[in-house]
Amino acid sequence: MVKILAINPGSTSTKAAVYEEARPLFVETVEHDQQTLSRYPAIYDQYEMRAQVIREVLARRGVREDELAAAVGRGGLLPKVQAGAYLVTDYLLDTLRHRPQVDHISNIGAALAHSLAQPLGRPSFIYDAVTADEMEPITRITGLKEMERRAQGHNLNMRAAALKKARELDMPYSEVTSIVVHMGGGITLSLHHRGRIIDMISDDEGPFSPERAGGLPGYQLIALAAGGEYDYKALMRKVTRQGGFMSHFGTTDAREVIAMMEKGDRRAALVLEAMCLNVAKNAAKLAVVVCGRVDHILITGGLAYSQLLVDWIKERVSFLAPVTVYAGENEMESLALGALRVLRGEETAKEYGRDEHV
Repeated sequence: MVKILAINPGSTSTKAAVYEEARPLFVETVEHDQQTLSRYPAIYDQYEMRAQVIREVLARRGVREDELAAAVGRGGLLPKVQAGAYLVTDYLLDTLRHRPQVDHISNIGAALAHSLAQPLGRPSFIYDAVTADEMEPITRITGLKEMERRAQGHNLNMRAAALKKARELDMPYSEVTSIVVHMGGGITLSLHHRGRIIDMISDDEGPFSPERAGGLPGYQLIALAAGGEYDYKALMRKVTRQGGFMSHFGTTDAREVIAMMEKGDRRAALVLEAMCLNVAKNAAKLAVVVCGRVDHILITGGLAYSQLLVDWIKERVSFLAPVTVYAGENEMESLALGALRVLRGEETAKEYGRDEHV
């Protein structure tokens, strides 16, 4: 029975889990206070601290490092890659450290996995990176030649949902066409067709969410940007951290907004249903890419625990395809099962710098 270490670094936490085959032995989240994080001026400066945290978790849980068959880390914001597994190599590590698309804490996931596995002679992987991009050329085109649509979203959880649905149907992933909706602090959608994520709606162009503004009227956004009140960082913060429910109600907690609605707040009811309408409209956008031939619509993420929100979305999209709900983020399981498929020979890990032909 092989044991796999899964690692998911977050902005203020480090999640670590050990799976024995597909069974979790433990999943633990270690929170990092701002005083600790403030000691590190750059993201990669946190690497040694977080690696030590993971070693301490393993020791506390009674798992020896030499018991591990592999380690897998959250895939960072690499320049365009495919979905699935990548072997952690020196070139991949160098790219994540010095040439990522965006400086983000997930970029150290590969380095953390490598630091635990490499001294033991074990392989380390990343899986379904945030920037996995298999979009078809026609879906990239915009009305400005300087811009093209990019794939960036909750690939790890969304692809895990699509793979899970295929397993439940006892069909290959490549033979099931699914639209997957991830509903969390941000909302993204993806279209899985013939074994690839051929289109995606990212959280800067799709539905608004608890903290994201989502797609905004372009002319009004240009006017806001040019008005002099906001610089780049302030405006980015406004649309990524202060949008959605935060903008309307001063909270990112959907439960609070639902409670407001249940107490008779009509504005809360309107905004909640508007978010669900936006989700449905964007699912329909993806459906036309495959001429409506969608087998399943899958809803996942933390907001999928709300029956109210799920029912509002189902009401509007069930005419397209049956709807299945996989509530929660499932990121640690997704990482571990991805690495397990590689170890079993069910999937081949790609090598970054050689296999990015999307």
